[in-house]
Amino acid sequence: QVQLVESGGGLVQAGGSLRLSCSASGRTFSRCAMGWFRQAPGKEREFVAVINWSGGRTLYADSVKGRFTISRDNAKNTVYLQMNSLKPEDTAVYYCAADEDATWRTLVSGVEAPYDYWGQGTQVTVSS
Repeated sequence: QVQLVESGGGLVQAGGSLRLSCSASGRTFSRCAMGWFRQAPGKEREFVAVINWSGGRTLYADSVKGRFTISRDNAKNTVYLQMNSLKPEDTAVYYCAADEDATWRTLVSGVEAPYDYWGQGTQVTVSS
């Protein structure tokens, strides 16, 4: 069992930066792949980024590539999403998710189904 709590959201001006954190409890965190998703008002939740258990593999949605960086610290049971050059269209509730057993090939598809655990989300608002 893994419990996830996101933090670090807030209001920022376009062009600014935020770093989201996702703290995990549970003994299996270091074996989990971790993903970030987001849901804007009136839209479906969408994939943002994923990192494998060791941190050696990452993948980003095209919309955030070059601006966002996902990383993890297994000693601290935490995954991060550094968001730079933020745009108003990045406004959304951001969720982290943990997956225990999907293959990397499945995870890079960006679908939600493989993820076993989800956080409650943190709001990010980017003003123009």
